[in-house]
Amino acid sequence: MSSAPFRLAPLDVAYDRTVFNSGSELLDRYLREQVTQDVRRRVAACFVALADGPRIAGFYTLASASLLLVDLPTSIGKRLPRYPTVPAVRMGRLAVDQAFKGQGLGGALLADALDRAARSEIAAYALMVDAKDEVAAAFYQHHGFIALHDSPLTLFLPLATALASRETDNQGRH
Repeated sequence: MSSAPFRLAPLDVAYDRTVFNSGSELLDRYLREQVTQDVRRRVAACFVALADGPRIAGFYTLASASLLLVDLPTSIGKRLPRYPTVPAVRMGRLAVDQAFKGQGLGGALLADALDRAARSEIAAYALMVDAKDEVAAAFYQHHGFIALHDSPLTLFLPLATALASRETDNQGRH
């Protein structure tokens, strides 16, 4: 287990992707073989947590997306404009290297993704994720995400909720 401080940055070709091991071959292969193509084609942005220089301790991707208004809980949907879809930011992937698990890095990466989505000058209602399994869904629900009724592994968090939570946290620190 490492106790290295992490530095968050956009993915760069100088960062070592070859030794990353999250325990998920799909996520590891994506980072090694596919992510640079997705970034170059502008279909995803990738952000990494760095430890020990260029070593990647964790990463996540963001892309534009939309949520169908009819898929949102009625209590939320009735407060939104009657457009068929609501703009969102999709966190496509989130992974932490095995050597850095248990240090809160997954939550820190999620917080950074929420912050980036909320600060964007392009409007988006929510950050959404497609959890790979029930364990991942529970992680997101622990952080306030709401599961879609018909798709329990697709979850979202209104960015206004994330901003309000951050402001409350900041006020508590003063």
